[in-house]
Amino acid sequence: MTDLDGLLRSWLAAVVTTPGLTALADADDARRVLLEDSLRGVEVVRGLGRAIVDVGSGGGAPGIPLAAALPDRDVTLLEANGRKCEFLRRWAPSNAAVVQGRAEEQPTDTYDVAVAKALAPPPVAVEWCLPLVRSGGAVVLWVGPSADRERVERVAARIAGRLADAPEGFLVIRKVAPTPAGFPRRVGVARKRPLA
Repeated sequence: MTDLDGLLRSWLAAVVTTPGLTALADADDARRVLLEDSLRGVEVVRGLGRAIVDVGSGGGAPGIPLAAALPDRDVTLLEANGRKCEFLRRWAPSNAAVVQGRAEEQPTDTYDVAVAKALAPPPVAVEWCLPLVRSGGAVVLWVGPSADRERVERVAARIAGRLADAPEGFLVIRKVAPTPAGFPRRVGVARKRPLA
C-alpha cells in the first residue's frame, strides 16, 4: 500500500464514521461514490491549471482525493460549515488549505480550476463556481446523466463562460473573460432565483 492509498483509506473511513458528512454507510458504496468517482476527475483537472478550489467541499470529495493524487497542485477546500472545516483540516494533504466561507463571498478571478461534486443543481453550481475562476481557467462539475447542458450553457454565457467538451459524467465550463459586473450575486440568491 502506498502512502497515497493509506491517506485516502483513512480519510474515507473517517468520512463514513463521522456523523453528518455522508449518508453512505456501506464502505463499498462510499469508496465508489466518494473516492473512485473523485479520482475519475484527475485527468480532467490535470490539464487545466495549478490552483484548484473545491467549492462546497463538505467531507472532502472531490478535493482531498484530487489533492492527494496531484501533489504538485495547490488545492483550496472551500466550505461554509465550521464543523466540516475542522474535519477537513484534520485530513487535508499538505498541498491543501481549508477556507471557511461561501463561494459568493470569495475573491473573483482567483483560481485556475473550480471543482464541485454534489454541490447544487448544475446551473446553480456554475453560478457559484465560475466567478472564482480567472480568464482561461475552467469549472469542472461531476454530474449525472440528467444534467441540463443547454441551461448550463445559458448560465455560463451570462458569467463569461463557455461549455467545453468533457468526458461522460462531467461538465467543463471554460472562463473566457473576467467576471462581469453584478456577479457573484449575494449569498443565497443563486439558489432562490436561478439564472436561465
